[in-house]
Parts: sequence; C-alpha cells; structure tokens
Amino acid sequence: MSIADWIVLALTLLAIVVYGVWKSGSSNNIDQYMGNRSLPWYHVGLSVMATQASAITFLSAPGQAYSDGMRFVQFYFGLPLAMIVLCVTFVPIFHKLKVYTAYEFLEQRFDLKTRALTSILFLIQRGLSTAITIYAPAIILSGILHINTTYTTLFIGGLVLFYTVYGGAKAVSYTQLLQMSIIFTGMFLAGVFVVMLLPDNVGFGKAVKLAGNLGRMNVIDWKFDPNNRYNIWSGIIGGFFLQLSYFGTDQSQVGRYLTGSTVGQSRLGLIMNGLIKIPMQFLILLIGVLVFSFYQFNRPPVFFNNYEVEQVKKSPYAPQFNTIEKQYADAFAQKKGKTENLIKAFDSKNDQLIAVAKASLKAAESNADTIRKSAIGIIKKSSGNNSVNDTNYVFLTFVTHYLPKGLIGLLIAIIFLASMGSTASGLNALGSTTVIDIYKRILKPGQSDQSYVTASRLATVFWGLVCIGMALYAGKIGNLLEAVNQLGSYIYGTILGVFIVAFYLKNIKGTPVFIAAVITEAIICIMGYYETVAYLWLNAIGCIGVIIIAWIINKLIDQKPAAAQ
Repeated sequence: MSIADWIVLALTLLAIVVYGVWKSGSSNNIDQYMGNRSLPWYHVGLSVMATQASAITFLSAPGQAYSDGMRFVQFYFGLPLAMIVLCVTFVPIFHKLKVYTAYEFLEQRFDLKTRALTSILFLIQRGLSTAITIYAPAIILSGILHINTTYTTLFIGGLVLFYTVYGGAKAVSYTQLLQMSIIFTGMFLAGVFVVMLLPDNVGFGKAVKLAGNLGRMNVIDWKFDPNNRYNIWSGIIGGFFLQLSYFGTDQSQVGRYLTGSTVGQSRLGLIMNGLIKIPMQFLILLIGVLVFSFYQFNRPPVFFNNYEVEQVKKSPYAPQFNTIEKQYADAFAQKKGKTENLIKAFDSKNDQLIAVAKASLKAAESNADTIRKSAIGIIKKSSGNNSVNDTNYVFLTFVTHYLPKGLIGLLIAIIFLASMGSTASGLNALGSTTVIDIYKRILKPGQSDQSYVTASRLATVFWGLVCIGMALYAGKIGNLLEAVNQLGSYIYGTILGVFIVAFYLKNIKGTPVFIAAVITEAIICIMGYYETVAYLWLNAIGCIGVIIIAWIINKLIDQKPAAAQ
C-alpha cells in the first residue's frame, strides 16, 4: 500500500476508537456497562447489522460469490420472518423482565441448571465465532506486511479489547453507528470502481450477463435437496431457525437491541435490519460477481493467497509450480479471447452465436480451472495443509492491486472496522454472560455494582485472550463466512428449542428441557460430524428435537405419580 493508504487506514481506525471512548464515557455501574437502554431505533438497527456484518462478510462474501455465485444470498431469506417473530415475542418479554442477558429469563421460567447449560453452549459457540472474526483482519495485515498472523492477531485483538473493556456495550453501539456509515460508503465506491475498470465495451449490464452465462447469477434455486447448502427451502426454513436463534438467543445480538430506549425502539431497529440485510448482502455478493467478470479480462493469480504462493516458490516444488503458472497464463489468454467473442455475440443479439460462444468459453474456463487445481494440489503438498483455500483473499487481492490510492486504505479500514464491531460485540456478550449468568448468579451473588463492572471487564479480557488464542488456528477452516455459520448451526437450534418451549409450552418443566437439550445437542453434533444433511437444516432439527424430546420426557414424568397410585 502507498503512504496515502496507510495514513487513511491509521486515521480511520484511530477516529473510531477515540469516538467510541468519548461518546460512551466511563461506565461506573453494571446497567451503564451492559447497555443502559438509552439508544434510538436507528442506533439499534445499525448496531445489530454491524454485529452480524463482520470482516468475514466484507472479506469472504465477495470471494464466495466469485467462486460459487450469488446463491449464498438465499441463506438470509428467513431473516424478515425471524425479525417479525422476535418483535412479537422475544423483545417485549426481555424488556419487561429487564434482563441483562437472554439466559436470565430461562431461570425464571425453568431452573438454574437450564440457564447455566444454555449460557455455556452460548459461550462455546460465541467464543469460536469471535475467534474467527479476529482472524479475518489478521489475514489482511499479514498479507500487506508479509508478517506472521500471530503478530497481526495480537494487534487486532488488543485494539478491540481496549475500547470494549473501557466503555462496554455503549461504546460498541456508538462505534458501530459510525462504522456502518463508512462501510456503506466504501462498499458502494468499490462497486463503482469495479465497473469503471471493466473494458470500455463492457458496462454493468454486460458484466452481469457474462457472469450469468458462467453460472454466477444463480440467485434462487427452487429444487428441494436436503444436501444442498443453499436453496430457497434451506434459506427460508433452515435460515429462519438460524436467524431466529441468532437474534433471539445469542447475547451478542440480544445485548444490542436491549440497548433500545423502549420496546418500540428495539422493534424498529430489528425491522430495519430485516428490511436492509438481504439487499445489503445481495449487493456485497454482486460486487464479488463483478470482480469475477473483471477477472475474465484481467488475469487473476493462479492462487489468490500470495503468502502461500511465496512459500511454495521457496520450496522444492518451485519449478513445477512455475511451469503450471505459465500454463495458467497461456490458458487465460485463450479464455480472454473466448470472453471477448461472447461479448461480441451479445452485441449481435444472435442466439445461435451466443450459444456457440458460451460453449467455447465454458470449455476454456474448464481448462483453466483444471490447471488451477493442479497448482492448488502442489500448494497443499508444499504446506502440508489439505484445507488450503483462497476465497478469503479474492476481494483483498483485487482491492490492493487495482483500486486507486487512498481508496485502498479506506476499504482495508472498512474490513478492520467491521471486524472490530463484531468482535467487540462478541467479547462484550461473552463477558456479560460470564458475569451475569455464572459469576453473579452462582459464584459471587450479592456484590456491589462496581465489583460486577470490574468482573465484567476482567471477563472480557479473559475471553479476548482465549479468542485470540483460538484465532491462531482459524486458518485451517476454509471460507470464513461459511465456517462461522456452520459453527452456529451446531448450537443455535438447541438453544432456540429451549426458548420456544419456555415461551409457548408452559406446562413443560425445567428438568425435561435440560435433558432434551443435552440429548439433542449430542444428536446434532453427530449429524454435523457425518454431514448427514446441509448445515442450515441442523438449526431446524435442533429446535424441533428439543421441543419433541422435552414434551415426551415431561409426559413420562407426569405419569409416574399416577402409576404409583
């Protein structure tokens, strides 16, 4: 990056931290630290969106679209319905009970062991997910500075820990408002520049049409297939259960909309999220599709992770890899010619010419992909890592190589900001859940507010260090965007099932729910390990499993006294 990019990056990050600390002030009691329920609906809405839209979204989503097309957008189709259910059921109950965490309600409804179980499940899931959000920007710094991700992970983790520990939930919410404003602006500019960098005879319309002919505009898949990760059914049904559990039972999100000044303000914030999230995600994926079209005219690297390429070129496999790189360059030159022929065919509006040009281009693309797979095979042999994946580096490579000076620094800052927002929310939720549901309730009840604020800060530091430690292993999990949702799907369904029973099945007691949750979680982990169904369905199966098993156990327990008589 240029000096101008570094200045933009440094000033943007510094401004966010200073702004968050200044606006939040010092939090001297537990109510202020956990959120203070004082924020308007637009703060709530942007904070909720920023918590979900981590660096993973802006780093991995364009790469996901580049390699797999637009179909990931179906993942969010259940979101608006989930927001409606939340507004009707969850929000008024949480506000009425004046709880700090979602799991306090479960003790009032069931018992302490059910509250402790769901809290622990949340801590496991959110700890792993937060580690991934720390790792995402560490990739960027590592790629730019060519240093080990250990140092960049420590830097990012330390920066986020500072203002999260100092200001609590309020600092997180205030910084996220500014972050989302900068993010929207920067991503819009990125999309504009992708189109501007296309050849003169290829505008936005032709770029989208080209991507569509190569299978990247696969927005909706109507075919029902439980093994297909992304189709309209898995999105609406599985996605509904995942989003309902994430926004309704995950403290990193519940803590965001509990900062709303009233029930109405929290509801408006969630409705705002439901209306904006799908178009926002569509546009982010569309940027990835446009980058794909751009790379049909400009040769992409054979592998986007530059660090891995540098390593293999220092290894004994270097001559073999260099030969494959040359073959890939020749294959791309042929493919570029076929791409230009297809663009000319579009201009002719002759369906037969278009079909012939399309078939020819697909054959050339297949040849290039085969060569690329050979290169990836060599990288895997050299690194000893069979999980090598470069989708997280596609957008980063485009940004650093083709965008103008200054804008590169801004877009890198955006990815950092998104990471800081989601990581701060995760750490704040981990700290608050640990203190409110474990420390205050079980270990040290009846202490002063100041002692609990101190404990919350210490718990946040503890979880920050744990997440930073786990982040060092995140490079082995492939596409970060998919990984974070897969991890959530292992646990969210079970937690949601517990809450659904709590809200709607009033006759079921705590012990049946506790047993049902343990059994269901074991089943979900086994199904996930053996990949019996696409991961989104695990959310629905987990939720329904808890409900059915809890109902059966409750019936059996109720029948025992009658049988004894």
